[in-house]
Amino acid sequence: MEYAKTKDILHVMQMLGHKNIRNTLIYTHLVDFKEDEYVAKVARTEEEICRLVEAGFEYVCDYNGAKIFKKRK
Repeated sequence: MEYAKTKDILHVMQMLGHKNIRNTLIYTHLVDFKEDEYVAKVARTEEEICRLVEAGFEYVCDYNGAKIFKKRK
C-alpha cells in the first residue's frame, strides 16, 4: 500500500527493513496501478484549503496563486 501511495521503492525498502532491493521488488507485483485515478481540486482561500484537507485531499503544488490538491478516486 505504501508503494502504491508513494511510488518510492527505496522508501518502502527502508520502511520494511530490507537490505536488498530485490526483496522489496517482490512485493511490487502486488500493486495495481490501474487505480491511479485522481480527483483534482483548486483552492484559493484558507476556507477552501481547510475543507479539502478535511476531505482527505493532499496538496500538490501552487499554480497562478492557487493551491492544487488531489485525492484518489
